[in-house]
Amino acid sequence: MQKKCLFVGLLLMSFLVRTQEFPVDHTFGEKYNDRYKYSNLVTITDDGYGGTILVRAYFTGLVLQPKGYVIEQYNKDMKLVSEYNYKIKGPEFVDGYLKNGQLYLLFLDYNIEAGTYEYWAHRSPLDTFSFTKEKLLSFPSAPVQNPLDKNYYNRNFSSGFTTTVLFSENKNGFIISTHYKKRKNNRHDIYLFAANLKQVLYQDFSSEVEEKNFAFERVAISNDLSKVFITGKAYFKKKRFTALERKFQYELIQLSAQGIKTHSFDAPGKYSESLTPILNKGNLICVGFYADRKDNRYNGLSYFKLDPASLAVKSRKYNPFSEQFMFDKFGQEYDKSVKNLVFKNVTVTSENSILFNAEEYFVTNSIQANSSGGRLRVERFHHNDIVSAKIDAEGNMVWARNINKSEVTQGDGDYASYSAFTKNGNTYFFISSASENPQVLNKERIIFKQGLSRNRNVFVIQLNNEGKMSYEKIIDAKDARLPLKVSNPLKDETNGKMLFYAKRGNKKQLVSVAIQ
Repeated sequence: MQKKCLFVGLLLMSFLVRTQEFPVDHTFGEKYNDRYKYSNLVTITDDGYGGTILVRAYFTGLVLQPKGYVIEQYNKDMKLVSEYNYKIKGPEFVDGYLKNGQLYLLFLDYNIEAGTYEYWAHRSPLDTFSFTKEKLLSFPSAPVQNPLDKNYYNRNFSSGFTTTVLFSENKNGFIISTHYKKRKNNRHDIYLFAANLKQVLYQDFSSEVEEKNFAFERVAISNDLSKVFITGKAYFKKKRFTALERKFQYELIQLSAQGIKTHSFDAPGKYSESLTPILNKGNLICVGFYADRKDNRYNGLSYFKLDPASLAVKSRKYNPFSEQFMFDKFGQEYDKSVKNLVFKNVTVTSENSILFNAEEYFVTNSIQANSSGGRLRVERFHHNDIVSAKIDAEGNMVWARNINKSEVTQGDGDYASYSAFTKNGNTYFFISSASENPQVLNKERIIFKQGLSRNRNVFVIQLNNEGKMSYEKIIDAKDARLPLKVSNPLKDETNGKMLFYAKRGNKKQLVSVAIQ
């Protein structure tokens, strides 16, 4: 009898969670043939007239090699109106954006003859594609492996030249950080560029790297481009660490015409992780996670409000993970630890509350035998649980929830992970899964597994203003034969819309999702 009641209770909970009607509609665009079978979506942006610009890197050959970039323009009805093949190979793509009717593509290239790394910007008007090139910066260095490599957990500073590019959220500007170390030469420079490629600011950061190496992760730039706020890991030099002890601390760097200011957040028993800077109504806020010990486990969310001029801390809050959050993630296994969380996006509401989202992300390696009998090292990228939290205007955590999912990929990560959209206090998470339905346990605990099917369903999970969780399958795999690049959409915050690119093999289409 008890088993029957438990079964009926679980079935009822599943019914209650699934049958909530979401204000979410979707529209399929026309399917098109695509001559570029192997490609990665690198940029998707609004063209300024209600249409969309997509830039894809494409690969050809028996051994796939990058050959160029295909630029597609769709109108407001998702009709493909133009397509341009920009043939260029060699330089590494960094980012792309659209400003004032011009498409900008940023590359890092190595000039073998000059022995220099060079940043180049290629730009073209949209009406007639005709790219011009402009060299932004040049740095003498021997060639190194992965100068733009971004590793969240263990950055390598011994290779000589490393560089990072970070854009502001609205793409009004970007910073280029360069660090070169060889023997006694140890130089770190930071440049700020406006979207029109004008260099606005330069700072010699070399004095700061005498005792620490910096791995920058996030940036906030003031609207007038007068101040830059960067958060990242400062790795200590000449210190001994235990195997599990962290080798870094998170720091905030302010750059302006007046110079450089830095601030570290760690205190005894409180060690920051994944801090993200936010500029909101004259305030500088940093939100992220914290640990109680110097290891890789997280214990809760941190909040800091700072004076944007002096970096003095006005208030700080440490919010431990709630029982609900731990139950969401682990069920009754309370001895488990939270780790490997990487910031994804943040939204500030009209009441100055903060909705903060992250993902459990890590990389594993293994050795496999290949077809010729040799051994091959394989990297796998894991995009697992979604973490979402609401913090009020005073820095107190209102709620925190965990959505269980398990995804692993060896190649294009756009089909994995997730995207989030916030409207009217509700947050909607879009994920793609081959599973027909998630596993639903008591207290709204939802578990999505990757599944084995080639076709994929699209689910939306809603967290309402009180942190209550529900889900709905909005696109069935039978209706959408092409999988969505679910982690890389175009968001229209004003009209409550998201635009997804769907592709498999030689077929492609756009899918529009509207949130009422």
